[in-house]
Amino acid sequence: MTYFRASTSTVKTIFVTLMASVFLLPVIPQQAAAFDLFGIHLWGKKKKDEKADTISEPKYYNVEVVAAPGASEEGVKIVKASSSLISQKDKPASGSAGLLARARGDYRRILAALYSSGRYGGVVSIRINGKETADIPSDSRLPDRVAIIITIDSGPQYRFGLATIHELAPPENNRKNRVPLPQNSGYKTGDAAESGVILEAEKLAIDGWRQQGYAKAQIIRRDIVADHAARTVNADIRVDPGLLTRFGNLAVRNVSRRPRMDSAYVAWMTNLRPGQRYDPDALANANKRLSRLGVFRAATINEADTVKPDGSLPLSLVLQERKPRRFGVGAAYSTLDGAGFEGYWLHRNLFGRAESLRFDSRISNIGGNNSKSYNPQNYSYLLGTTFIRPGVFTPNMDYIANMKGEREVLEHYTSTGVYLRTGFTHMLTDELSYYLYLNATHVKTKDDYFGDRRFTTLGFLGGLLYDSRDDKVDAHRGFYGELVAEPFYEAEYDNFINKITIEGRTYLPLDSQDRFVVAVRGKVGFIVGAETSELPSNMLFFAGGGGSVRGYAYRNIGVRTATGDVIGGRSLTEGTAEFRTMITQSLGIVSFVDAGVVGDDIYPDFHEDAKIGAGLGVRYKTGLGPLRFDVALPLNRAKGDPSFSFYIGIGQAF
Repeated sequence: MTYFRASTSTVKTIFVTLMASVFLLPVIPQQAAAFDLFGIHLWGKKKKDEKADTISEPKYYNVEVVAAPGASEEGVKIVKASSSLISQKDKPASGSAGLLARARGDYRRILAALYSSGRYGGVVSIRINGKETADIPSDSRLPDRVAIIITIDSGPQYRFGLATIHELAPPENNRKNRVPLPQNSGYKTGDAAESGVILEAEKLAIDGWRQQGYAKAQIIRRDIVADHAARTVNADIRVDPGLLTRFGNLAVRNVSRRPRMDSAYVAWMTNLRPGQRYDPDALANANKRLSRLGVFRAATINEADTVKPDGSLPLSLVLQERKPRRFGVGAAYSTLDGAGFEGYWLHRNLFGRAESLRFDSRISNIGGNNSKSYNPQNYSYLLGTTFIRPGVFTPNMDYIANMKGEREVLEHYTSTGVYLRTGFTHMLTDELSYYLYLNATHVKTKDDYFGDRRFTTLGFLGGLLYDSRDDKVDAHRGFYGELVAEPFYEAEYDNFINKITIEGRTYLPLDSQDRFVVAVRGKVGFIVGAETSELPSNMLFFAGGGGSVRGYAYRNIGVRTATGDVIGGRSLTEGTAEFRTMITQSLGIVSFVDAGVVGDDIYPDFHEDAKIGAGLGVRYKTGLGPLRFDVALPLNRAKGDPSFSFYIGIGQAF
């Protein structure tokens, strides 16, 4: 009977194999996934029929995992999580040779999993029809169906007896607080000697030097020895930091069929200056900045293999541009707001410096409750254009100019206006940005309570935005916060007005796989400087709709007057709580509660009744984000409110 047990040489072999896997996996090309919707193939390469991949002699098997006598059940859990025989038990092996290869590969996989948990004295037995797999000749013919038993003794968890790194980056520089010390990640005497901890310690040691400007720091020696008698692992890692490095010249090579981008401008946008001290964060930010331009199909910054004797590191940038023109169409529907259609045309590189020009059009409110009919006079329309010039003054600042004409027909008011906006946005960090625009509007509003009114405004729109979400359309963790101030002068009534809104969102995963997530959103706003009657209806606060209080129509929650009319308010308070659960990797459900209060005063006094909606939703993950279907009930209906509503869209509600 043959068993597999870890020895000192085996520990080294497995460790080197794991390291090779870590560095090779990212460069192995991966085939793009195919996508089918309701059985219709949309894109990507279709999967082959499973039977076509099986040779004419399929081998089926039953597999069982048991703990060795006197061993704990911990090993059984490790085997079930790592064994190929377990994960592919429903797929027949390709003949006897294929089954033997699958079983023999499990020795290595299970031992690697044991090492990952710090167990270097484990014993593994894999028996096929009662015979140890390692003792079965490779040319043996097995029956069509066999029984496999994996017996496991995981052994004790080893601890670090020695955990050292020579030439660790000086902690006094603190590596800009971006790289933890290896000992803070579990690499120290007495901690569990998991193989992954050793790999992570090496990575942190290299990253620490790179953060301080040593681009070619490398591991020059590692000694990993398992002492089975003492149940310890002694690890000694030696690092050569190399030369202190500065960025050299950046060579730009555009491999596009018809290059349009100005290479000098692209180099300036990277913000990588020759002579600048090497910084991996600067390289990462340069890649992000080029990606945000939206012009390139691929933009890769490569470091030279060696540092020059003067300490400079040449860089090369390889570019491939996308087609400059693009158009798109979209549609949406809700039971309350009806159907809507939109389209756009975009040129993303007008003059060779990623200047974009976009035209948008939209028609909505077709057949909704608010339109009362299919009369085009009751539809909402939008036609607008936006020009963006990236890289103004600094690579992180953009100039934006926007003009639109919009007619909005809602239950409680109709507005028709022309809106002009011009200004700048500036990315301070990956998470923090601000914007400042000059605004001018001329709008006509009409409602049952105030009648016809006209407004002309001139002012500013400024905002501060912090966004640390891990995914913009399907966040599992992080925070989103935005402060918006809109001071302006209104000429018709001679008022200086300020509108302020504050919104925050946070996301809390309840498990390590992010299958259960609690999401919370809050928003407040107020308007000062004018009475409600002297403010445009579309600038007043309303609530309701798919991104506000579900179960109520869009902008249908406001202040109810003595005459029974609903008008906008000068203050707003909104809140939402969601519990998101993934049932499978693609399918999830959401339960939610929304609430909103619109007040007539500038500060919410809650004299108005809060509107509350609750419901359930289904999420189906796609490449563009989760497909969202929500059904909501208004819990305190008033006259004119629906009995229920549903919403369809792409992305989470917030």
